[in-house]
Amino acid sequence: MTAIANRYEFVLLFDVENGNPNGDPDAGNTPRVDPETGHGLVTDVCLKRKIRNHVALAKDGTEGFKIYVQEKAVLNRINEEAYKAFDLKPEAKKLPKKIEDALQVTGWMCANFFDIRAFGAVMTTEVNCGQVRGPIQLAFAKSVESIMPQEISITRMAVTNEKDLEKERTMGRKHIVPYGLYVAHGFVSAALAEKTGFSDDDLELLWEALINMFEHDRSAARGLMSSRKLFVFKHENKMGNAPAHKLFDLIDIQRAEGSTGPARSFKDYSVTVGDVPKGVELDIKL
Repeated sequence: MTAIANRYEFVLLFDVENGNPNGDPDAGNTPRVDPETGHGLVTDVCLKRKIRNHVALAKDGTEGFKIYVQEKAVLNRINEEAYKAFDLKPEAKKLPKKIEDALQVTGWMCANFFDIRAFGAVMTTEVNCGQVRGPIQLAFAKSVESIMPQEISITRMAVTNEKDLEKERTMGRKHIVPYGLYVAHGFVSAALAEKTGFSDDDLELLWEALINMFEHDRSAARGLMSSRKLFVFKHENKMGNAPAHKLFDLIDIQRAEGSTGPARSFKDYSVTVGDVPKGVELDIKL
């Protein structure tokens, strides 16, 4: 497939209600937060995981749209498939000596795995398939206002072992954010897309994933998470027509008229967009 010919930036607004958008394992799985400002955080890795999961469901192993980084994946076994495709024998931790063979192996991985084409991958494991820098990058998402994480006590009526049958009910804890509106910024480089073969079809799948990635990610901790707005800035050429930060600054999020007290829904906010500069086109996809 032909790689995309334009540079893009995008802004995704998503929210959470009575859930934990991204727990911190170093802090008892409490919602991630900037300790200086109290703003909630969601890591780029968390968002990429949700995109991967959506693509895996939507494409269900379709050729060219497999997912490289997934649960219980054995990366060396996957890398071996690239060598088998060209009847090559891998040498421990080394790429093939011939440049054309090395390019073939890396190219095969890009052609077969969506997340490698999109995000890149370090495939320098025991079976070495090289390293690829992907065209899509995401920054940490941050909440518009400070959040107030809460700890909720829960109980379990059942016990695990017979010896515990007469014991009191088991107590547990859940961490939630009553409400938070988060903003994520992303970048799509046409120059890097040429290296991996990231195509227009891949790009449409990315937009689809950003809009729908929470719809099949429901759980007790993330029952009410939703993508609310997706703003896509398309540049006329692959190197871009305006700095990304100036485009991001065009999106203004303020409290809606009449909204007072802690925000508890998306209706508590008003979102406006300024005039885009020459050479840039804005598409609001959600």
